[in-house]
Amino acid sequence: MNRVFGKKKAPGPPPPSLTDASAGIGNNIEGMDAKIVLLDSELKTYRDKLKTTKNPTAKKQIQKRAMEVLKRKRMYETQRDQLMGQQFNIDQASFGIESAKASVATVAAMKAANTELKATIKNDLKIDDVDELADDMAELMDEFQEINEALAQNFSTPDDIDEADLEAELDMLTDELEQEFIDDAANLPSYLQESLPANPTSTPVSLPTAPSAPKVDEYGLPVQN
Repeated sequence: MNRVFGKKKAPGPPPPSLTDASAGIGNNIEGMDAKIVLLDSELKTYRDKLKTTKNPTAKKQIQKRAMEVLKRKRMYETQRDQLMGQQFNIDQASFGIESAKASVATVAAMKAANTELKATIKNDLKIDDVDELADDMAELMDEFQEINEALAQNFSTPDDIDEADLEAELDMLTDELEQEFIDDAANLPSYLQESLPANPTSTPVSLPTAPSAPKVDEYGLPVQN
């Protein structure tokens, strides 16, 4: 049977993740940088030799070797730049995937919250109940205001009392108090009453007056009458 239909291929290893790919490229970039540093050191050595070499043939050989080293350096720099571009693209793709996952999670959370909110409003928070509760609260507040106004009324003074009646009653009360004072004075014992005669029996004695000051002239001397 395997010869007729062929044998099913075994599944291969899973593809590397973007993180693993980025890490591998980063290691290659570090290797390229290390090689470029070595080539820079070698070029510096050749440059120093060119300064001290006087023989034209030897100087030409040194220049040839330095040119080969420089070409290798340029090649590694080009490869390094390419690897850095690849790593940047991988990092961008990884960031896009993470952002997409975060967006999917956000949308799922918003959907769940929306469903829960709808269920809560439908089952536990009915708009008619809220309106009825608001109306009841308004009526209670009106009744409470009426109760406060009723308790704040002045019960001691009725509203139908006339000011003229009050003044007449006050005058009568004043007359009654004066009459009571007169009656009380008449009923006092004799030793408490003033013993003054009704009519004077003699001429009142005048009190002596103080002597007046003598008159003086303009020079301060007494004036003789």
